[in-house]
Amino acid sequence: MAQRVVVTLFDDMDGGEAAETVAFGLDGTSYEIDLNQTNAEKLRTVLAPYLEAARKQSKSGKAFRHTAVTADPSAVRAWARSRQMDLPPRGRIPKRVYEAFEAFEASAN
Repeated sequence: MAQRVVVTLFDDMDGGEAAETVAFGLDGTSYEIDLNQTNAEKLRTVLAPYLEAARKQSKSGKAFRHTAVTADPSAVRAWARSRQMDLPPRGRIPKRVYEAFEAFEASAN
């Protein structure tokens, strides 16, 4: 025998039919709320200025940090090879190599 299950979402704010479930977090607690399109837009509008100023958090729980923009790794790797610097063929480029490249770039300008 086949069954058919119908799930109907109700707007948690006004009790009408909901269009979506919105997930958000505050103070370390995750929340979900079922909202119709109008109420979902209101929530996003209210939160927009805070979201623009906020930092995203990784899934591990550590906040993403804005770091200085570094040079293109392929350019740094090519520069280091042309100067016979000790450099692994793959993977992370050591900080000392980036520092030497940045010093070279600064002295060239």
